[in-house]
This record gives sequence, C-alpha cells and structure tokens, in this order.
Amino acid sequence: MHSRGIILKIPVIDLTIDMNAAIAAVGAGVAILGGAVGTGIAQGSIGAAGLGLIAEKPDQLGLAILFLVLPETLLIFGFVIAILILLSAGIV
Repeated sequence: MHSRGIILKIPVIDLTIDMNAAIAAVGAGVAILGGAVGTGIAQGSIGAAGLGLIAEKPDQLGLAILFLVLPETLLIFGFVIAILILLSAGIV
C-alpha cells in the first residue's frame, strides 16, 4: 500500500525586482552605512574629549552632551538620502 501523504498548496509570491531597483536598494544601504560609520567615528572622539572636559569642569556637562549629539545629524542625513533614493526608484 502506497500512501500519498498530505499535499500542501502554497501560493507563490513573485518577489522579483529589476536591476535598477536593486542598485537603488544597495545605494540606500550605502547611504545609511556611511552615515552610521561617520557618526560612530565622530562620537568616539567627541565622547573622549567630553569626558575630559567633564572631569576638569563638571558644570560643562550640558555642553559635552550637546557636542556628543551633534554628529547624529550625519545619520539622519544618510537616512533621508536613503529614503529619497528608494522613492525615486519606486521601491517605497
């Protein structure tokens, strides 16, 4: 006796994209990557200098935190550029 078992019917979803959209997706990833790496490098240097400033002048804590937050704009710009790339390619 041969058993046929259970037959599952799974719908197939077409996830193919054209080459231009794929290149745009890679470009958006590079934009985010560049912003993140630049922010990390800048925050490392600024954080070390900020700790030195706080050690000598504890009343300058707010200024050190402000300078530490400023490089985050690089990541925000990278994110905005990535969204613009994806929108122009029609992915988003």
